[in-house]
Amino acid sequence: MSELIKYARHDAIAVMTLNRPQKLNALNYATNDRLLALLDAIEDDPAVRAVILTGAGDRAFSAGADIHEFAESINASVDVAVKQFCRRGQTMTARLEAFPKPVIAAVNGIAFGGGCEITEAVHLAIASDKATFAKPEINIAIPPTFGGTQRLPRLAGRKRALELLLTGDVFSAERACEIGLVNKVVPHDDLLPAAFELAERILRHSSLAASRIISAVTRGINTTIEEGLLIEREQFARMAATGDVKEGLSAWIERRVPDYEGR
Repeated sequence: MSELIKYARHDAIAVMTLNRPQKLNALNYATNDRLLALLDAIEDDPAVRAVILTGAGDRAFSAGADIHEFAESINASVDVAVKQFCRRGQTMTARLEAFPKPVIAAVNGIAFGGGCEITEAVHLAIASDKATFAKPEINIAIPPTFGGTQRLPRLAGRKRALELLLTGDVFSAERACEIGLVNKVVPHDDLLPAAFELAERILRHSSLAASRIISAVTRGINTTIEEGLLIEREQFARMAATGDVKEGLSAWIERRVPDYEGR
């Protein structure tokens, strides 16, 4: 495994750790590409049913893009910067957003720029009480480029998002929770245990159903309610004939805990 991202598996839970602590876990192109490769491997591994994503060290989840590398792309040409930087970053956050297994961010410190955009994209997020967030791209005269102008308004509302996007101000984990960017704030030492506890609560249920729910929400949130309801029916139809539904119904009727893995 590349040292850019540490990978470990704890039973059915995969843990990926952004591992450039000396650079505040900045997202250079190689880290971005490695993250995508690991997600591909995790998707194909039936033993993994949930993912936790965190950062190495006590200072940062991720301070965002590697600005020195980005500057080289800008200096090359606009087309190069769009391809190497924007498209790569947007592909990564879109992959996280639509990933068929639950992804939980354990935000252990600074989550600026691309680190904040990862937090916006993943399905669930828990923040340390030491975590801080910011949309600082305006400080270098660019808009966010990994989806931040689109996902944050959908999470926080247009006016709250624009305040953060237009000022670049740092905001606390508590504020991130208030506006819907993270689900919960916990003491720093409790961060990973809290992320594992949340993952285990999800793993009690059918992984197939979890995947269908993620797909319905991800696809439906950007459509009309009518289109969203069609997507919901489609995902229901995909589940209705599965063994998981039969096991879930039998367990409910028989008043026992369902056994999706041993059905």
